[in-house]
Amino acid sequence: MKKPFVTRAQLDDITLKYPTPFHLYDEKGINDNAARVNGAFSWNPGFREYFAVKATPNPAILKLLRAKGCGVDCASLPELMLAEASGFRGQEIMFSSNATPAEEFIYAKKLGAIINLDDITHIDFLEEAAGIPETICCRYNPGGNFKISNEIMDTPGEAKYGFTKPQILEGYSRLRDKGARTFGVHAFLASNTLTNEYYPALSRELFGLAVEIKEKTGICLSFINLSGGIGIPYRPEGEPNDIDAIANGVRQAYEDILVPAGLGDVKIFTELGRFMLGPYGCLVATAVHRKEIYKQYIGLDACAANLMRPAIYGAYHHITVAGKEELPATETYDITGSLCENNDKFAIDRKLPPIETGDLIVIHDTGAHGFSMGYNYNGKLRSAELLLKENGEVELIRRAETADDYFATLKGITLPDESFARGKALIR
Repeated sequence: MKKPFVTRAQLDDITLKYPTPFHLYDEKGINDNAARVNGAFSWNPGFREYFAVKATPNPAILKLLRAKGCGVDCASLPELMLAEASGFRGQEIMFSSNATPAEEFIYAKKLGAIINLDDITHIDFLEEAAGIPETICCRYNPGGNFKISNEIMDTPGEAKYGFTKPQILEGYSRLRDKGARTFGVHAFLASNTLTNEYYPALSRELFGLAVEIKEKTGICLSFINLSGGIGIPYRPEGEPNDIDAIANGVRQAYEDILVPAGLGDVKIFTELGRFMLGPYGCLVATAVHRKEIYKQYIGLDACAANLMRPAIYGAYHHITVAGKEELPATETYDITGSLCENNDKFAIDRKLPPIETGDLIVIHDTGAHGFSMGYNYNGKLRSAELLLKENGEVELIRRAETADDYFATLKGITLPDESFARGKALIR
């Protein structure tokens, strides 16, 4: 069984000050994992992890990672602004976007970020909008199916991202002619993989491409970004990826392919949002209702607005009833939120210990793509984010939304003060 990084006694203390629901992050787990990733790839002197801001866009988290030597990967203007505000500078920032507005390229170039182009037409678009920087990256899409040992991992040919091989060869030559001098390549070919073979296989694909680029254009890549795709085991029976074995597999491919081609100084970058943060966050909620009709339902004070992965993907997230970890799972429940959508369920037919109203429910592995995917459907307000620090203290790193926040962007109407008062009363 998965064990929460926070105890019932700790949660009792936390909820005296911060009402549920909230997302809680584990500072020690984040720091230790970042150190493991950096250590695993320390064989490459230029290695850098570019944490995907979209996974957990909170400055307190980003600053923790920057202190561990990480950069950030951004995909929008607000993410670039958040990176800048969190202390990241220049090539500590990678900008990987698609269908990109001109103002976002302008801002990325102003920051000195590494711009990762998604399409060959973006070369002229970037030149007109902001000019071609000396350092540039291009995103590669090999098309077809991406396989490991004849097992299809994903279908890049169905993805909207990246250059084809003929386009990327032409693209680098054009970028060089327009003044670029330092080049990199990026690719993301599969998501949330639970195999130590994904990164080594991806590396061989990209390292071979780097050799071909050198042979056909004379351009020597300076860095290769393996992007994300290393997953986490959401189910308790799943085996976690071994980052040391993964990094050693990449190293072997590096020595087999790049070193003999005279490319032994290429820097390796990664972009591990889920692997870096996923297990080190949880959503804490309270059971507020029990319902028995054709099934047993437990209604929480959280809903899909706080964690939408189960609703939109059917994704599994493990659930612990805090303080009842040792009790047998004798009941079968659907664990639900209160949205007017029947897919607003955190679990379906889940075996759990008996749950009473008032019990604290811990939903695991929400450290990445948890809070960040939240929304305001049904007028639901997004929760607070808290950081459980290594010394045991708890820090509020994002306050909960209020009704004032929800109504702040509305124009052309006047709401009576009592409407706001009722809304505030509900979130105290």
